[in-house]
Amino acid sequence: MNTYSISDLEKLSGIKAHTLRIWESRYGIIAPSRTKTNIRYYNDNDLKKILNIALLNKKGHKISKIVALTEDEINEEVLGVKDISDDFEVQMQSLNTAMMELDEDRFNHIITYYYESFGLRRTVIEVIYPFLEKMSLMWLADGINQVQENFITVLIRQKLIVAIDSIRYTPSKHSKTFFLYLPEGESQELSMLLLQFLIKSSQHKVYYLGTNVNINDLKECYDVIKPDYIYTMISETFVKQPIQRYVDLIGAVFYDCTILLSGYLLVNQDISLKENMKMLDSFNATIAYLKEL
Repeated sequence: MNTYSISDLEKLSGIKAHTLRIWESRYGIIAPSRTKTNIRYYNDNDLKKILNIALLNKKGHKISKIVALTEDEINEEVLGVKDISDDFEVQMQSLNTAMMELDEDRFNHIITYYYESFGLRRTVIEVIYPFLEKMSLMWLADGINQVQENFITVLIRQKLIVAIDSIRYTPSKHSKTFFLYLPEGESQELSMLLLQFLIKSSQHKVYYLGTNVNINDLKECYDVIKPDYIYTMISETFVKQPIQRYVDLIGAVFYDCTILLSGYLLVNQDISLKENMKMLDSFNATIAYLKEL
């Protein structure tokens, strides 16, 4: 079972630690355990309870009313919530609850509503992508286990593939051709699928070449298609060779197209770029760049 500090609960629930302490002392909503050195900590059940209470509270339920409910009644109230809101934090709380409880029906209900109400592009940009960022924080804070991560990753992957497939590509004189790939040692497939959706929905031609792609194979495909842009990402898992050496290599091999770079390791290091390279340090930067094309 995972353990959490009160600052972990604050990050994962969106409720300030000061407020959580007041709720704890005034209403006894959770009772932390203590280490041998008297440091307070919380468990998975505490986190789930806080997530549910936070969701109900953000939906307008008074905390004094929530704490009068039993745990089963709280769960019943949460299940009765339609989980639909334009409030960002409520969106994240609802999806967090679906992930923590392995609730596929709840997840599908939320995403389907946003698809139908706001369209695919807004749902991906304003709901799915922010949730993936939130999920990354939860993983770093040990807020979710491997099964929970795998469960929600599979569901999001399915949604993204369906969304990508549903886009009707209508080329124009402004359309460009993109290669997307992840180098050997990288496996951030959800990020690539997000980019594939974003680029295709911007009415550009995009080829997603997959993960663990070596440069020789990439060059063979490049010689056939001659894309205008190559987009790759390097995160903390890349260990094949020094980052600068790899960047220099792809810049030399693919000198006659624009190479777009992103990822944790690239953004957070002092990398020297060739003239045909551009660093995109965030998802929003990528969106802005595509709008300029």
